[in-house]
Amino acid sequence: MPKSKVRKKAAYTPPADRRTAVKVKPAGPSHPLYITIMLGIMVLGLAWLVVNYIAGEKIPFMADLGNWNFAIGFALMIAGLLMTMRWR
Repeated sequence: MPKSKVRKKAAYTPPADRRTAVKVKPAGPSHPLYITIMLGIMVLGLAWLVVNYIAGEKIPFMADLGNWNFAIGFALMIAGLLMTMRWR
């Protein structure tokens, strides 16, 4: 049985209308201060909620805030968690 003929393909040339690739500078690790602040904000939010549960009625400014204490505590914890997305 005879062999089939092999077709030669032309080399691929990208279209001229494409943009050239931009080199991105690799980002290094996060600064230790960033990590400290991130963890501090999360712990502060947790501590806010714990203090609210234990002694919220005895602390005058926390008693005035009422249920806003939950919003403050959770907002601090969420802010810390959002900071983890930029942590390298």
